[in-house]
Amino acid sequence: MTETDVLPESWRGPLGGELDKPYFGELLEFVEKERANGPVYPPRAEVFAALEATPFDEVKVLVLGQDPYHGAGQGHGLCFSVRPGVRTPPSLRNIFKEMKEELGHPVPDNGYLMPWARQGVLLLNAVLTVREGEANSHKGRGWEKFTDAVITAVSGRPDPAVFVLWGAYAQKKLPLVDQERHTVVKGAHPSPLSAKKFFGSRPFTQIDAALAAQGRAPIDWRIPDLGRA
Repeated sequence: MTETDVLPESWRGPLGGELDKPYFGELLEFVEKERANGPVYPPRAEVFAALEATPFDEVKVLVLGQDPYHGAGQGHGLCFSVRPGVRTPPSLRNIFKEMKEELGHPVPDNGYLMPWARQGVLLLNAVLTVREGEANSHKGRGWEKFTDAVITAVSGRPDPAVFVLWGAYAQKKLPLVDQERHTVVKGAHPSPLSAKKFFGSRPFTQIDAALAAQGRAPIDWRIPDLGRA
């Protein structure tokens, strides 16, 4: 099985043309060689998990991350999210702290963000795979071209959306977004390096206000506790 085998049906129309371009075949070849040499995250079946969880026509919010978590068992295809039972990483802890301060929601006992994805929050990384233990190890190999196409496709839909660009890396994608039709929420990245600027930026309120202006329902940002073992 290759990464193309799991491209979700709702995205095949908007993105199918990318699969036929030379860069995409070269990208898949590179990733397969990487998998042959050692662990690569996420597993093949979860490379497009964000697109699977949030169908093309249901995207209300697009949150852009950089690349998957590179620790064992962490990255599972949704940016900032980790599997149930995996320790919540620092950036996500800071997102939850801001959520609690801003909205009053309790910090959950897990970092599994699937409840957001199922409400139309596309949790997209710019790079969709990574070598174990080496952040940005698959940067510049072609994933950026593919995920730029994802951003462009969402921007090109008739329905408006909210694009959440945290940090300088994400904000470089601003030219891909039609800002006359869509709302962009910008701010510092929630990583510990820039958390002081992230705290107090009130992104959740901004997102929900933008959705209301678009005639859409707000997101329920609460993440249910899963119970501790």
